[in-house]
Amino acid sequence: MTSDLSTCAARIRDFIADPLRTENQFATLALELFALQFKHNAAYHKICAFRRATPLIVSDWTQIPAVPTTAFKEFELTCLSPERRTQVFHSSGTTGQRPSQHFHHPESLAVYETSLWPWFAANVFPEFQSEISSFQLLSLTPPPAATPHSSLVHMFETVRQAMSAPNSVFLGGVAPDGAWQIDLDQTLARLRQAGDENRPVLLLGTAFSFVHLLDFLADRSVQLELPSGSRVLETGGYKGRAHSLPKPELHRLITHRLAVPRSHIVGEYGMSELGSQAYDTMLDATHHPQPTTRAFHFPPWARGQIISPGTNREVGDGETGLIRVFDLANVFSVQAIQTEDLAIRRGDDFELIGRAEFAEPRGCSLMAV
Repeated sequence: MTSDLSTCAARIRDFIADPLRTENQFATLALELFALQFKHNAAYHKICAFRRATPLIVSDWTQIPAVPTTAFKEFELTCLSPERRTQVFHSSGTTGQRPSQHFHHPESLAVYETSLWPWFAANVFPEFQSEISSFQLLSLTPPPAATPHSSLVHMFETVRQAMSAPNSVFLGGVAPDGAWQIDLDQTLARLRQAGDENRPVLLLGTAFSFVHLLDFLADRSVQLELPSGSRVLETGGYKGRAHSLPKPELHRLITHRLAVPRSHIVGEYGMSELGSQAYDTMLDATHHPQPTTRAFHFPPWARGQIISPGTNREVGDGETGLIRVFDLANVFSVQAIQTEDLAIRRGDDFELIGRAEFAEPRGCSLMAV
């Protein structure tokens, strides 16, 4: 039934891998994928039909109906029949919230991973493409076996496998109440070992996990100097947490405690409902001047728009709205996702503000303690 989706998935993977990809190819694939999702995704079909937006009417990818992330809590927004679903990613949230569900199978995960690695490497390792295996990867999360429904942990595991980095380790665990914990003593020991061996570190974690680590180091008056080239990737916000830091302050403290320069601290924006991620990297392999404002950017196989909730139209440059994403990597679910995250439009990029006031708290930082 979904062999046409499999064909489309193969074409999208080729598009992702093609350095000569064009805007016309993106537009063609987006419309083709919309028609297939309209056909095979029953819940999405109903949503589109209610909005009077069908493949016969929609003529431009910007007109493809976007589904709010909250709909993933209420409906099975998938093209996969129940017997074909082998994995599901859940959104994180506060206790009592119903999580979103994003269903996967081996083919959809192959597209996800094809999308994930090249954009991660381009933004986190732009100047180290041939030397990535020299890094030690440390993740401030539980391992995949303990968190099978976390898209973030699946992402970190995909990165670990792609890097083939020696002595990589997941430094977290899951408490009886489901909260994520960090083995802070082991983390400190690993960071010190990396310094002793002069091996650069890639440290991955949620924003709140870094706050927890920084508090631990401050309480012990510890200042480390990670080897040259080390970098940090942080993701997630603070909704539902009393202890939060503005991003500039968080990055300043990371530099102070770990000696990782601001230019080597990379922000990631993603969610369980998406197949692609955005980064606010300041690293630049061409050594161009770095911008003073950190703006997130999606890969060429995804598009982000900043939408006015009042008009449902894209705002002007410098104006604030909600983030909407068109993601070709979402082959077997819905490619157009309307988030509840506020941002300022910066040309084709966006400066993340945080969750809208009306939105439910969510994000991987809610899972960390």
